[in-house]
Amino acid sequence: MDDQFNPIRVVGEISGFVQASSGHCYFTLKDAESQLRCAMFRRAAMGLARLPVNGDKVEVQARLGLHAARGDLQLVVEDLRPAGQGDHLEQFLRLKAKLEAQGLFDPMRKRPLLSYPACIGVVTSPDAAALSDVLTALGRRSPHLPVVFSPCAVQGADAPAAIIAALESLYALATDASAPPLTKPEVILLVRGGGAWEDLQAFNDEAVAQCIARSPVPVVSGVGHETDFTIADFVADIRAATPTAAAELCASPHSELMQTLDVLETHLSRALDRTIQANEQQLDAMTMVLSRPAHGLATMAADVEQLAHRLSRGMQPALAQADARLNGLQVQHAAVGQRVCTFRSHSLAQLGVRLEAASPTQALSRGFAWLQGPKGLVTSVHQLAAGDPVTATLADGMVEMQVLRS
Repeated sequence: MDDQFNPIRVVGEISGFVQASSGHCYFTLKDAESQLRCAMFRRAAMGLARLPVNGDKVEVQARLGLHAARGDLQLVVEDLRPAGQGDHLEQFLRLKAKLEAQGLFDPMRKRPLLSYPACIGVVTSPDAAALSDVLTALGRRSPHLPVVFSPCAVQGADAPAAIIAALESLYALATDASAPPLTKPEVILLVRGGGAWEDLQAFNDEAVAQCIARSPVPVVSGVGHETDFTIADFVADIRAATPTAAAELCASPHSELMQTLDVLETHLSRALDRTIQANEQQLDAMTMVLSRPAHGLATMAADVEQLAHRLSRGMQPALAQADARLNGLQVQHAAVGQRVCTFRSHSLAQLGVRLEAASPTQALSRGFAWLQGPKGLVTSVHQLAAGDPVTATLADGMVEMQVLRS
């Protein structure tokens, strides 16, 4: 191999990158059809500007070698440089940008967790260590909390569909009005342990992301190690670093709950004692009144008399004030009436004088006469003819006359 192949250059995508405490780095270099184990010793790794991460597409200069202990063909990398991002990473970034534009990562749509959920749903593989980690954390912190487990595959080509089916089954429970409260999850944990970059691709699936976004209850993602990020982490309401951390976010410690209950019990006991004491005092007072009715009646009579006295004292000033106002109004009314009567008498006397002056008797007494002919009152000679009778009314009587000529 040294004579025919080495050194060689290989382009591929980094997967399963690990740096040991010795400084040596181990990873897999792969493409769509194959993969090779790689080792890069500390001296070569120290010459890099930065260590590669899973998903990086790199070009390495290496030597083909045989790892005798495992019987594996491997590359011993002497130099490594970026060759563009790997295919998985490129797909990841495109999907991340698409879903972000749709608003699936918007913090405004993220929901807070309940402080004390009645039930927790868990979605993961039944064989995964993540399930054990979650159940251990929940049992340690909140052993009373019921857990509904919905199993699914978390790796492989069928994993996205399995994850969606497991989530949908919990959604149906959460929205079932007839389901018992202790079987209706109020928060869902979507968890998986760590692994290589390609092992987490089920959580970078667009259909899985859309399913998480339509959850009726908050979803907490705990996928991979603390340094791993998936699309599910961005869509979930809360991202936890690990499955254990996801469980701890949803379950308050049992001791904390007991302390809260103790405080509430103390407050309730004190409030109950105060209520009982107040009722006892009221009962004692009522017993004293009922056991001596005469005393109670006398007390009430005294109260009534005192109230009547207060009422009388309160009414006297008002009555005196009203009486004074009434007297004043009477005086004003009498004065006004006198003035009106005087004015009316004077006016009447003036009218009498005017009426007397206009009386026909006044004119008759001055030598005038009122003539009345056959046709009534005579005011013109043209109203009379020779021989017509005429009646003359004088001041002291009437005279019958006849017209001689006209």
